Amino acid sequence: MAKKSLTELLQIQYPIIMAPMFLVSNTKMVKEAMKCGIAGCIPALNYRTLDQLKDAINELKQAKVAGGSFGFNLIVNKSNVKYKEQLRLLCEEKVDFILTSLGSPEETIREAHKVGIKVFCDVTDLNFAKKVESLGADALVAVNNEAGGHRGNINPETLINVLNENTTLPVISAGGVSSKTDLDKMLRYGAVGVSVGSPFIASEEADVSTEYKQACVDYGATDIVMTERISGTPCTVINTPYVQKVGTKQPWYERLLNKNKKLKKWVKMFRFYIGMKATEKAAKEVTYKTVWVAGPSIENTKEILPVSKIVAKLIQ
Repeated sequence: MAKKSLTELLQIQYPIIMAPMFLVSNTKMVKEAMKCGIAGCIPALNYRTLDQLKDAINELKQAKVAGGSFGFNLIVNKSNVKYKEQLRLLCEEKVDFILTSLGSPEETIREAHKVGIKVFCDVTDLNFAKKVESLGADALVAVNNEAGGHRGNINPETLINVLNENTTLPVISAGGVSSKTDLDKMLRYGAVGVSVGSPFIASEEADVSTEYKQACVDYGATDIVMTERISGTPCTVINTPYVQKVGTKQPWYERLLNKNKKLKKWVKMFRFYIGMKATEKAAKEVTYKTVWVAGPSIENTKEILPVSKIVAKLIQ
């Protein structure tokens, strides 16, 4: 049986989701994305309070146009202490879709489906894909080894093929797309659509520093490295002089504490908190401690552009 395309799943014009990016994604970007006929997604954690999250949802509801769609990303593990309240609010407000990351989506799928919200789940391998399939997910977001942020270890073609051959769910490819040629390639591999993040960092509508945007112009794919110093889970960043100085491995004391089963969870939560604070500071202002999250798809970012022109590069 043919799998639903992303355009069918979300009632959008083009099979593209503007990926959720911590501290980067905002309502201005998503509103422009919807005008262009694609979907946009924002991390719920980009909002400090539930009132701010609710305001963002209402703003997007009012701006929604035919052919566009919006959703929110939920971190569903214990590092996100706001998870349950965020889930409750997203379900009450009936957003178009929820994208889950870093944990079991069981509760999210159950509660979202009660009110007709679709749930897409980040997966990096077949094992987790089959788990979320059994829980009733609506689609898989196949995070490959070309993605930005918390990426996978499998190349796009292999991951898409494995998931298509062994699950019944539509596969949305995440990573390695910055042009129409890249989009066509992922669709040819068997994806029903793509999730694109890093090319939108250098957008006029992004509320990050000009220096962060310019770094995405000046650096390229070979300047992306993996670091364990943000969330405890390997994450892609631009290899700035500061990153080179401090290194990319966890400090020795964290590695030691992570071997203790009782302490491991708390160490991970502490690292997540410290790393997110450092990333937030770097995104908004320039200091000598500059850590900019991005993926190798910044290779084709040659200038700072409005969201509409970045979308145009993906569909024309």
